[in-house]
Amino acid sequence: MFTHRTRLLIIGAVLTIALGATLLLEAPEATRSVDEVMEDPESLEGREIAIRGEVLDGSINNVTSTFIIHGEKDELMIDFSNAQTSGGLEDNRTIYAEGILVEKDGKWIFEAEVIKTSCPSKYEEDTEG
Repeated sequence: MFTHRTRLLIIGAVLTIALGATLLLEAPEATRSVDEVMEDPESLEGREIAIRGEVLDGSINNVTSTFIIHGEKDELMIDFSNAQTSGGLEDNRTIYAEGILVEKDGKWIFEAEVIKTSCPSKYEEDTEG
């Protein structure tokens, strides 16, 4: 049907188009801290972003599927009702979350789609004993 040369040219064209499409796709954004997000939340509203912060002690509410993460000076409510979690969600644990920042009733809420937690360090001080 096609000559060997024609088949090679078609395969080369398809690979070139695939590579070009890959390069045109938007690269993922860098992970932002809570403080970076809260400096100008309006500019990030409705955009899919990645955020990191530490879970505020006592803020995890499994009934409403929410918790609060904090940075050096700011806090942000996380809604994890539709999120895939890696397990290990605990107070004072550093988390990484992907999702969308929205404003509801004058408050900023991060609607998480993915939540990953840090592993407890084997170097943390043992409080028992």
